[in-house]
Amino acid sequence: MKLSIIGTGYVGLVTGACFAEKGHDVTCVDNDPAKVALLRGGGIPIYEPGLEDIIRRNVAAGRLRFSDSIAEGVRHGQAVFVAVPTPPRPDGSVEMRFVEKVARDIAGAMTEYRIVVDKSTVPVKTGLKVADTIKRYNKAGVEFDVVSNPEFMREGCAVQDQMNPDRIVVGVTSQRPVPAMKEVYGPFNAPLIITDINSAELIKHASNSFLALKISYANALSAICECSHANIEQVVDGVGFDKRIGRAFLNAGIGYGGSCFPKDISAFIAIAEELGCDFRLLKEVQRINADQLHRFVKKIRETLWVLNDKVIAVFGLAFKPNTDDVRSSPAIDLVHALQREDTAIRAYDPQGMEKAREILKNVTFCGDPYEAAKGADAIVLATEWDEFKSLDYARIKGLMTHPIFFDGRNQLDPAKMTALGYTYKSIGR
Repeated sequence: MKLSIIGTGYVGLVTGACFAEKGHDVTCVDNDPAKVALLRGGGIPIYEPGLEDIIRRNVAAGRLRFSDSIAEGVRHGQAVFVAVPTPPRPDGSVEMRFVEKVARDIAGAMTEYRIVVDKSTVPVKTGLKVADTIKRYNKAGVEFDVVSNPEFMREGCAVQDQMNPDRIVVGVTSQRPVPAMKEVYGPFNAPLIITDINSAELIKHASNSFLALKISYANALSAICECSHANIEQVVDGVGFDKRIGRAFLNAGIGYGGSCFPKDISAFIAIAEELGCDFRLLKEVQRINADQLHRFVKKIRETLWVLNDKVIAVFGLAFKPNTDDVRSSPAIDLVHALQREDTAIRAYDPQGMEKAREILKNVTFCGDPYEAAKGADAIVLATEWDEFKSLDYARIKGLMTHPIFFDGRNQLDPAKMTALGYTYKSIGR
């Protein structure tokens, strides 16, 4: 089937590449000519495991192409997927001007029936507003349908999640686009859930908010574990064996981050307030997440006493492993908090340093963890990259001024680190 994707960020680029991998004929559109030129030249603007190979393979096969023309995308695609940014406003609500602009552009370019698919994470009732906008600006009166098709990809696992989804949600206002959407997703062999359009839009926010709630619940438990000398990992393992709860997203750490959870939770709170509902539970999730980082900084301060002029090595800057995304990263927030106390930072991340350089100032970026550890008064592990599990920590100890280690992701074995001679601090253990 001929498909077009408007927007080549994480969602749009991965979606378009995976559609092509499943055999569809895909045009990806972006309004940034430099990004389009990069993609046409074989480069990709993000790090995502497996994505580069899929793009190159499908470009070579002629199933995937890139354009900076929305009109070209609308001409090409029987279904036009909208995957443009929906950034947060200062009050937590969602900035919708990019979605509205694309809806107007699509309306102006339509000459025959099209299915317009909202792939961006948007507030409930957006689909209805997109439909009103297209109807208003499509002077030719062409028939169309607007569909909500939220994405559930995790950065770092986005290709895997898109190629093997656990469910596909399609929200509609009529049955006309349903057969086409079934054709789009037929090759993915996953349950297809057909809902009304408002329910589909709510499913995305409800899903992300519940996952963030689980993380904050584990973090709140970690504080109780520290006070009672219990072990958070043993507690959540025991809880996670309950099939009604599950073990996923119950890892304690320095908090959730990234481009989805913080934004989506703030948006859901704002959506609820606009509808006249006070979503106090999610406000508490936000508070616990913020407090978790403050508690961790307090742990560092209590151990080192005075942070002024201390040298701290930070392992990890991306908000999670297997991505170079540092947006709303707890690791970045941690660096800022330490810098406010005049701490010198030596940092390393396997993929995120280039983007971190745009945000962090007065930080020494190092080529590997060993370089970062040289002369450090302490190390903070802030992102749970697998690479950090297999380092030679005996060697690292010899490079440090003081062998003090703060594990913000509970990634290492406390007994082994203590046996090596480290003062080892983790979360809830």
